[in-house]
This record gives sequence, structure tokens and C-alpha cells, in this order.
Amino acid sequence: MTKAYEQIAAALRGRVVAGELEPGERLPTETMLATEFGVSRATVREALRQLDAQSLIRTSKGATGGSYVTLPSAGHLSASLRSGIGLLADAQDVSLDELLEARELLEVPAARLAARRRRESDLERLRAAIPGNPLELGAQDQFAHNADFHSVVLEASGNVLLAIAAQPVFDVLQTRLARSTLGNRFHRAIAAAIEAGDEDAAGGEMHAHVEYLRPFYVKAWRGIGGRG
Repeated sequence: MTKAYEQIAAALRGRVVAGELEPGERLPTETMLATEFGVSRATVREALRQLDAQSLIRTSKGATGGSYVTLPSAGHLSASLRSGIGLLADAQDVSLDELLEARELLEVPAARLAARRRRESDLERLRAAIPGNPLELGAQDQFAHNADFHSVVLEASGNVLLAIAAQPVFDVLQTRLARSTLGNRFHRAIAAAIEAGDEDAAGGEMHAHVEYLRPFYVKAWRGIGGRG
């Protein structure tokens, strides 16, 4: 049976989706909502907590405080998913093999789509993400270039949902390496295939890249006691 606060949350969510409540608009007070729905303020508060957890509202305190309508962004959803996957990995409820399999299933098609849909701005960003002399960079800069390269490939795929799903998997894997193992030759090959519009080559090079990294991930994973 649906709880009262869930019914209220669903009703308010429906108003947001229908455009009756627009981004930035302030919601009625808890007292007003409690009167409208015939429930206690505590029930309304629980409904608002649920909407806040779904990034549909933000709540602020003070003289101008209250609950305001917002909409979840791709970045916010991806960050939330990354947090959840990270917790699963820390609790050993997800294995390295599962993460690598998911990465391959997401990033290989992303590379293929990027080759099909790439724009000049994407190609410029790909080139900028490949350092000329990676071994001269510090670990943090290597991490940053590596993350930038894969983020650009995902964005160049032109599929927001694919990027939302793939980025957290990449992030969880990347943060568990002792240092970034930049596969610069793979990045160059992937970028060249994308620039040439060669979908098969782009997908193949991304697959080879993930497989090349596997032993490095296995070593790092064993070091922290994770599931293989």
C-alpha cells in the first residue's frame, strides 16, 4: 500500500513534470501543503525529503528559505550513481570483473557512436586530452588527462544516458588505481579512428584499451582486497 508521503511526493512530482511548478519556483509552505493534502506537517516533510533525494527540489533555510523546484542534471545523476557504485565496490557487492564488463559494454559503443557523430569541437578536446609527454606529468595531471579523454568520448557519443551510466563506472575503477596508467597509444588510436569516422576501428581500439588495462586493475584491486 502506498504511504501518504509517497502519494504527496508523486503528486508534487507530477506538477513539476507537467510544468505547473517550474524550475526555481518556490513550493507552498509545509503548513499550506499539509492543509491541502489533509496530512500532518511531518508527513509533508517526509514527502519533501523524498523529492530532495531525487533532486527535484532544493531546500534552504533562513528568511528567504523554503523548498524550490529544481531538475536533476546529467552531472548530478551521474555523481549520485557513482557514489552508489563506489559503495557497492567498497562493500565487495560488485566485483572487478563486473565493473570491467560494464565498462566495456558502455564505452565501446560510446566510441563507435563518437566516430559517427563527432564534431570538430569534440576532436579538438580529444587532442587536448592527450599529453605529448605523459611520463613528465605528475600523477594528478595524468589522472586528469585520462579522465578528460574518456569524458570527451562519452560526450561525443551524443547519448546523455550512455554518458550518465558509463562515467561512474570509469570513475570507480580509476580511483582504485595507485596511479594512472595512461594508455597514450590507445588514446591516440581511438582519437584517430573517431576523427576518421571509422566506427569499427574506434570500438575495436576502445576494447583493446580496456583489455590492456585489465592486469593493472587486477593488481590494484588485490591490493585493496576487492572481489576479482
